[in-house]
Amino acid sequence: MVQPIEPSVAILAVWVVLYIYSMAGSIDFGASFWAMVYGNQQTQAGKIANRFLSPTWEVTNTILVLLVVMGVGFFPRAAYMLGNVLIVPVSVILLLITIRSSFMVFAYYVEGYQRLLQAVSGITALFIPALLISALPVTQGGFVQRADGRELLLFDKLLTSPSVYLYILFGLTSELFLAALFLADYSRESGDEEAYAAYRKHAIVFGPITLLVAVFTLYTLEPEAFWLLKRLQEFKVWYVWSILAFLIGYLALWWKTPEGKVGRPRVAVIAIAIQYAIATFAYGAAHLPYIIYPYLTVNEAFTQINTFYSLLKVFTMGLAILLPGFIIFWRLFMKDKRYLQGERRP
Repeated sequence: MVQPIEPSVAILAVWVVLYIYSMAGSIDFGASFWAMVYGNQQTQAGKIANRFLSPTWEVTNTILVLLVVMGVGFFPRAAYMLGNVLIVPVSVILLLITIRSSFMVFAYYVEGYQRLLQAVSGITALFIPALLISALPVTQGGFVQRADGRELLLFDKLLTSPSVYLYILFGLTSELFLAALFLADYSRESGDEEAYAAYRKHAIVFGPITLLVAVFTLYTLEPEAFWLLKRLQEFKVWYVWSILAFLIGYLALWWKTPEGKVGRPRVAVIAIAIQYAIATFAYGAAHLPYIIYPYLTVNEAFTQINTFYSLLKVFTMGLAILLPGFIIFWRLFMKDKRYLQGERRP
């Protein structure tokens, strides 16, 4: 029997937005942490991080909203099941996002408490990606049990699983690595070599740590997720390419520019983004056809065909409207030399 293509298109669209949010969110939340670390030091590194955060955190939240709407619209049954299973973790994550956003805004306007507010924002931001990624092992099997027609999360097993804590560690190291790498490029674009050197140092430290944690996490999956490990081995070529992309990006931090400066952070950012894309889509392909193993597949969770096409038209029109705005945003806040160097417009 030929399977319809619409569910595959829908899950691919959701996965693309998930990848974009995972990258943008990691950089955004990690930048909050680095802004806290350098907030009271006599260096431009903290100002660089705050200058990046000022306009971008709202864009990151917009991508999160788009991801949730796409997930609920395309896969309502999956959204319902995940909502029931992950109600407590998701509530904690939303609470942390609210606290982080509120305290970050207050830090800009409340005199005398900037350091405290910035510390709360940085600490909460540090744990948001770690908690978000902890949802992945839940979908792999072993942590969800069906009873009386309902799926229940086994909290005791979740909280005592080494695999879950390795996922959390991977989320932490990825966040710090990606944020440091991006802020190194942002500092170079701003012409601040002192801040660039500081963030380059962090990227050099956290890069190999993140790669090692990722490999160790995959090979210490729960016994119930052994099916996923076997499927991942079918995509081992993808992971070879992913490691090659990482090596290119990591070594680019030592390549000299024509001006004699050490490191090409823009090349490093692009290569590492490609590395994460390859690894992410290999993981997603290996996870198919399950959304929650073994209870729910992509086809079972998919919405009605007519609803899918209606939603697809709406999302296409929405992206057509938003895309020019994102391009303008990038040019104004990420490429404009006066903003990057902290100059006010006349």
